[in-house]
Amino acid sequence: MAIHAEGLVAIVIFYVMILCVGIWAAWKNKNSGVEGGGDRSERIMVGGRDIGLFVGGFTMTATWVGGGYINGTAEYVYLPDYGLAWAQAPFGYALSLVVGGLFFAKPMRSRGYVTMLDPFQQLYGKRMGGLLFIPALMGEIFWSAAILSALGATLSVIVDININMSVVISALIAIFYTLVGGLYSVAYTDVVQLFCIFLGLWISVPFALSNPAVSDITVTAKEIIHQSPWLGKIEPEDKWLWADNFCLLMLGGIPWQVYFQRVLSASSATYAQVLSFLAAFGCLVMAVPSVLIGAIGASTDWNQTTYGSLPPKDRDESDMILPIVLQHLCPPYVSFFGLGAVSAAVMSSADSSILSASSMFARNIYQLTFRQSASDTEIVWVMRFTIFVFGALATAMALLTGSVYGLWYLSSDLVYVIIFPQLLSVLFVKGTNTYGSVAGYIFGLLLRIGGGEPYLKLPPFIYYPGWVTQERIHHQRFPFKTMSMLASFLANVAFSYLTKYLFESGLWSYKYDFLDAVVSKHSKEIMDKDTLVSNHDNIILSEMAPVKQSLGASLAGTFINSEILSDDGASSPEAFHNEN
Repeated sequence: MAIHAEGLVAIVIFYVMILCVGIWAAWKNKNSGVEGGGDRSERIMVGGRDIGLFVGGFTMTATWVGGGYINGTAEYVYLPDYGLAWAQAPFGYALSLVVGGLFFAKPMRSRGYVTMLDPFQQLYGKRMGGLLFIPALMGEIFWSAAILSALGATLSVIVDININMSVVISALIAIFYTLVGGLYSVAYTDVVQLFCIFLGLWISVPFALSNPAVSDITVTAKEIIHQSPWLGKIEPEDKWLWADNFCLLMLGGIPWQVYFQRVLSASSATYAQVLSFLAAFGCLVMAVPSVLIGAIGASTDWNQTTYGSLPPKDRDESDMILPIVLQHLCPPYVSFFGLGAVSAAVMSSADSSILSASSMFARNIYQLTFRQSASDTEIVWVMRFTIFVFGALATAMALLTGSVYGLWYLSSDLVYVIIFPQLLSVLFVKGTNTYGSVAGYIFGLLLRIGGGEPYLKLPPFIYYPGWVTQERIHHQRFPFKTMSMLASFLANVAFSYLTKYLFESGLWSYKYDFLDAVVSKHSKEIMDKDTLVSNHDNIILSEMAPVKQSLGASLAGTFINSEILSDDGASSPEAFHNEN
């Protein structure tokens, strides 16, 4: 196999630069958040809560702008049956950040949570927190594996190096600087990586556009030249499927630990909201070169290039259109800049996901569930161990599992269907309890799994209206993912209020409240204040007040947590501490 020496040198230089930045960030901030009495484990998880607007905006943008984002956007714009109309990620994730900033960033940051799972364990108990950890972990690990797999394929296209070697080396570097510096290293390397993505792709676009084999993309946008117009269109029978996928991106992009890790690292609730809005704008800007590269791929006469007569879509290589354009339509030295962009995009997402998964495990599973008396040093070592384990697991899946993208699609659906309605309930609906949470979890899981998953060749056992069979595979055109999410949310609320009424009215004896969710709100199942906030009186525990027998209240006051929706109140955990 012929290795391009220039490309290999470019990769080595890029990786050394990223590694140096990660180590420098860890050294520079080694005492941040600890001098004032903070825990070292919390500093690793949320960066001492002093991430500024510049670094915070870059790292939150880089959370979404990963290898899957730039490769997937280019792929959908290129595909003849989809086009720009189906490239939903840029607008979907941008709106996800806007919605998250408007409604979710302030209550989460104001209460001083450390991970996304904290409010669930506070209200629903440690066992329910463990159940919700499963889809959250699956999403992070499968996402890391999917983008590492994409990186290996990209490097093999441009540089002709061994896929396994490239994946392992990339993963080891990301794991190492994440181990050393935690969120600080991840955040500072994200700044460099995002700059490399922007610079690398924008340098490549003019050269690809000027290639003689490429037709005018303004013409191919609406006319058939080499294939269908790259603007694409939404057929009437697919409008509900399109809406379902868009809602999944917009709302399902919120309940991820990688997002809330940035929110919770901000110096105040207001900063957390501003970071979300900045990242929304950044996502749109970073998608532009990917859209152009997809349009270039659809406008190219591949018979005039070194790629060959058959276009990528006929070789089943549409998912690699971005590196193919860089390789065959740009000069070699320019394609290496683009290669650096792809590598940067992958590492900026992989390190974030690995850190997020280890943070949730160390705090919400190990500390709050099994070792409530664990020392701060012990938690730090558990985090380091799980960073290595989860990183190794994602790497192994990238190398050994052919259906890693199918696993990612399914797990991201489960995050949307299960965790998002639970997050809505725990933050904005009064009176939900563990019984409702369990019911919502089961309803969402069954309705989503019941719809099947074509990428995994998982057959459905629930045939929603409008299903079709193509090439012996069942496809659901009904918006069953959003329907499953709504059913999960309604089940949570309904079963919570039903069990509350049954116990408080005396129809069911208190002894049957085996989850201690209605009657015994101060049981050991709900962690005590000191354990949950790790020696910081940061979290308002009004939800853990004794159950009141009075059933009379206004409808809005009964069902809506108006304190969360109010603009009044503290914008930092310190203010809550003073109030208490």
